[in-house]
Amino acid sequence: MSAGRDPGLQPERTRLAWRRTLLALTVVTVLAVRLGSTGGPVGTLASGVAVLLWGAALVLCWSRGTGTGPARTGGRTLPLVAFGTVGLALLGALLVMSGLW
Repeated sequence: MSAGRDPGLQPERTRLAWRRTLLALTVVTVLAVRLGSTGGPVGTLASGVAVLLWGAALVLCWSRGTGTGPARTGGRTLPLVAFGTVGLALLGALLVMSGLW
């Protein structure tokens, strides 16, 4: 028996999972900008926060999603993406509570 590890399709599944995560964040960001564009100053602020969170997620996850190298954050990508996801959820709650949606 070989003592080496055979990753099989795991690297491809990981890349696809990161791509799906980025796609979902992109859709949420576009919807937040669309909803926020009709809300005056609060909507503009919400749209700006959504775009900043999306940009940060894109920078953090791009290398994992394309398979071009390791994450730049030293293994902290997942908690940072989770923080951004929670931030976008709170942003959505803010839009709902302010009556913009």
